Amino acid sequence: MYSQTKIAIPILEENCKQVIEVANDCIGKGADILEFRIDGLKNPDINEIKKTIEEISFPMIATNRISNEGGFFKGSEEERFEILYECCDLVDYVDIELQSDDEYINKIHDTGVKTIVSYHDFKKTPKLNEILYIVEKEQELGDIAKVAFMPQDLEDTLTILAVLSHCKDTIAISMGDLGSYTRVMASKFDSPITFAAGRDATAPGQIDIETMRALLNMDLNIMD
Repeated sequence: MYSQTKIAIPILEENCKQVIEVANDCIGKGADILEFRIDGLKNPDINEIKKTIEEISFPMIATNRISNEGGFFKGSEEERFEILYECCDLVDYVDIELQSDDEYINKIHDTGVKTIVSYHDFKKTPKLNEILYIVEKEQELGDIAKVAFMPQDLEDTLTILAVLSHCKDTIAISMGDLGSYTRVMASKFDSPITFAAGRDATAPGQIDIETMRALLNMDLNIMD
């Protein structure tokens, strides 16, 4: 028996040639999905981005993360949205932040692509009721809710597990070394996706893909 939670590997590179190289490496290591962090590109050109997605030809999340949620995109909000919008018919998921304009989120969702509506806080973990409110708003707008928070103590990490136990179609992550175990435990709550590191970690507490896959499947085999 194998975990139904898919392992996504973020790819954060400066140019599309490197994206393709790292993508092939991650596919070889057993990724289920790739997350193309478009915001990592130094000179994002939509035609080159689309060609890159087509060349990789693998299940993919298109993400163009804003700076105040850990991203690197330098252009305007309209430019950021247009890049994501142009990718909709080429990828399996588009990740767009909850704080984005509802009009942008709705336009992407209306293309038929599955949307991950996300919220990140690299400083703290709110109370459970606050997080559940965020998740509810995300689910009203998209297909999958995603929240990622930085824990201050072990209790904060347990709050994230409580979110997973309450909410379907939700990715909930406790970041940093303290919360890294929540990335593995996500499979116990049927979280659709968990994130692991391919070559380099793109968020605090990411586990490398080989270890992640071994932990997910080893734990399930013990329970059989």
